[in-house]
Amino acid sequence: MKYVIMFTSTPEHDAAVAPEVAQDVYGRVYQWFQDNADAIEDSGAELQPVETATTVRHSAQGVIVVDGPFTEAREAVGGFSIIDVADLDEAIALAKSWPMLELEGTSVEVRPVVTDYSQFEQ
Repeated sequence: MKYVIMFTSTPEHDAAVAPEVAQDVYGRVYQWFQDNADAIEDSGAELQPVETATTVRHSAQGVIVVDGPFTEAREAVGGFSIIDVADLDEAIALAKSWPMLELEGTSVEVRPVVTDYSQFEQ
């Protein structure tokens, strides 16, 4: 099954991580991608900080464009990857091995990918 794993963190906590700790964790993240290459379908993508985001959304006045995310979320998606594993248990096990989970405010969201669009056919 295919899943998107989204790597989230809390920007305030990220800013408080000592540079040497961040460098160590990023080294282990690089190794994590190498160690799990067989399950990872893409090269992954790290996102620029949330302050660089632009949101396009519906409003009563029509489509609008705003700076930044439009939600009041405490967590921000910092990157994502698509994995192909046997089942949800394997996806969770892979997510649990994410090196950044040792840092406060970090999480990994695991979400199945829609691969069968026949349910949407009319």
